[in-house]
Order: sequence, then structure tokens, then C-alpha cells
Amino acid sequence: MSGVLQGFGVIGAIVLVGYVLGRSEVLGDSGRDVLAKISFYVGTPALLLTMLADSDVRVLFSSPLLVTALSTFAAAALFVLVALWRRWNIRRTTIGALCSSYVNAGNLGIPVAVYVLGDASLVAPVMLFQLLVMTPIGLTVIDFAQSGETASTWTRLLAPFKNPIVICSLLGVALSLLGWRIPGPVAEPLTLLGHLSVPTVLLAFGISLRGSQLPAGGAERWPVLVSVGLKSFAHPVIAWVIGAGLFGMEGAALFAVVVISALPAAQNLFVYASRYNVGVRLARESILLSTILSVPVLVTVTALLG
Repeated sequence: MSGVLQGFGVIGAIVLVGYVLGRSEVLGDSGRDVLAKISFYVGTPALLLTMLADSDVRVLFSSPLLVTALSTFAAAALFVLVALWRRWNIRRTTIGALCSSYVNAGNLGIPVAVYVLGDASLVAPVMLFQLLVMTPIGLTVIDFAQSGETASTWTRLLAPFKNPIVICSLLGVALSLLGWRIPGPVAEPLTLLGHLSVPTVLLAFGISLRGSQLPAGGAERWPVLVSVGLKSFAHPVIAWVIGAGLFGMEGAALFAVVVISALPAAQNLFVYASRYNVGVRLARESILLSTILSVPVLVTVTALLG
């Protein structure tokens, strides 16, 4: 489990720096928003473009990924059902559904895959699935809901394609399918800009923790608790049921899909929430709580299936 602890240590250190910046007010009142926008408009699009362009998108078609995809949609659907019952608005429901199902495949998934599963490539299909399927769906729903009923159908249909994350994801996939390489003089600055993505997300997240109370009170209390419960406990259980029950998986293959599903909610969801100014506290509290809970959950999964 040293890889898990190392991954949490790296994330925690950068988040702590962000928290200190927030407490000292070095970046002022708009520091968090500026960092979030840098990640959303610059760092993350550049990272996705270079990563997807160099990826083999054919890895999306595999049985383990199908189990992950089905369990992901199931966890998100459960949150949506609760939201319909509680009559939560569409945009906040979308953020909550993502927090219930979208795993931290990058920052934590890679070290977990290396040190726990013994193969870093196991998280690559999951990252591609989330980037190519989950992110576009989530952001499209938010864009549609944000555009309002008075907007024309054409305007609402074009809204997702004005999103830099969606644009760069599609461009990266196109380059991969065509077998084209990004020229070196272009790839190098893009790679450097892509390195901004993770640290700016974590710093912005740390700044947002200033004055945070857990669990969330008021209107965010139940959405947070529902999303954390689904992400931390329901999601890995659903993955185990689907993998073992429907696909007959066992051994290392079953262990891998359950471990990946037990990863906490990804920090980039906080950037999406901040960018659209919806469910910011929901995203922040859900990510923090699911990250804390993922330690005992991953240890338990390893003890039972590893």
C-alpha cells in the first residue's frame, strides 16, 4: 500500500500549500477563481490534447472497461434518482452525479495501479472513458441547463463545442485515430502548459478549504452525503457485482476493476463546478470526504480480493 500512501501524500502536500495561501490571502479574494480558470481554459485542455493524441483509443473496447463504464453509469444514475426525488436542480444534480462516479484515475489511480495492481496501464482506459464520455456528457448537460429555455436550439446545441475541454478532447481523439503526431515545436509548449493542470487544480482546491466545515450544512448536506456514500461504498460494490455476477470475472481482473472503482472523486470536478459556479461546495466536500474514506476502503478491498 506504499503507492496509495505516496499518492495521497503528494496530493495532500499541494492541497496544504493551497490552504496556506488561502489562509494568508496572498492571492487575494480572486486567487481560487484565477487558478481554476487557468486549469479549465489552459492547463487541462493542453493536457488532454497531448495525452489523447498519444493514446490508443482502441483500448476503450475491453471487458474490464465495460464493467467500469456500467458501474460508473449505475452510481451516477443512483444519484440522479435521489435528486429527482428530492427535486434538486439539474446543474447541481450533474455535479453530484459526477462526484458519485468519476474516479481520480490520474493523481491517485496511477500510483495505485503501479503499487497495488502492478500495472499502470490498467488506468489508461478508465482515464480515456472519463475524458471522452463522462466529461463531455456532464459538461454538455450543464451547458444546456445554463443556456436557459429562452436560448435557441442551435445555440444550445453549439454550447458544448465552445468548451475548451471538449474541443481539445475531440481534437486529441481525431489526431490519435488519424495517426498524426503533434509537431515538436507545438507539442513542447503544449506539454509544458499541460503541466499546469494538476497543481493549479490542487492549489485552488486547497484555497477553497479555508473556512470549510464537514460535513456540509444547509442545502448541501444531503447532496454531499449521498455522493460520498455512492462514491466510497456503492460504486466499488456495484463494480464487484457486475464484474463477478454478469461477466464472471475473478482473481486479478476482478480485483483491478473494484480497486479502480474505489478511487475517490477526481479533483478536476471542482474545477468544473467552479467554472460554472454551480455546486462548488458540493464538489469540494465530496472530493475531500471521498478521498479521506478511500484509504480504509482501498485497504479493505485489498484484504478481501487482493
